[in-house]
Amino acid sequence: MSEVTHEEAVKTMAKIIKDVKFAMLTTRTAGGELYSRPMTTQEREFDGDLWFIGSKDSEAVADMRERPQVNVSFSHPDKNNYVSVSGMAELVEDRAKLDDLWSDFYKAYFDGKEDPNIQLIKIHAQGGEFWESSGKLVSFFKMAQSAVTGAKPDMGKNDTVKL
Repeated sequence: MSEVTHEEAVKTMAKIIKDVKFAMLTTRTAGGELYSRPMTTQEREFDGDLWFIGSKDSEAVADMRERPQVNVSFSHPDKNNYVSVSGMAELVEDRAKLDDLWSDFYKAYFDGKEDPNIQLIKIHAQGGEFWESSGKLVSFFKMAQSAVTGAKPDMGKNDTVKL
C-alpha cells in the first residue's frame, strides 16, 4: 500500500491522458442503457476537468442534458496505461473557450467555429482511477470536491497490483 497525494494523482492522470488521442465518453440513455462514444482528447493539461466539443443535436448531448453523470475512459494499450474518470457533465456556451479548444480537426464535423450546432462539454471530475505500466493501481475519490473547494481530499489507501 502506498499513499498518493491529490497532486500526484492528477499529475499522473494528466501524463497518461495527454498521450491518448481519443477518449470514450459514456452516458446513460433515456432507456437507462450505458452508451459510449469516441471523443477527441483536447490538447490541454488535465486539472480535474475535461473538455470536449460535441454537437448540440447529438444523442450524447441529449443524454448529458437530462442525465449529466458520465464516465470518460482513456486507453493507451501500447504503454499499458489507462484512466477512468467519473463526473458530471456541464453543457457550456463560451466563445473564448471554443476559440481556445478549436483546431482544424473539427472542420470535418462542423462548418467552422461559427457553426450554431457546436456544443462545449465540460466534465467536472468526481473520481478516477488509473493504471500505469509499472503495475501500480491507484484509486482516488472526492476529486470534484477538491477541485471546487480547493481542500486537499482524503485520498485513502492505494493498492499495488500486478497487471
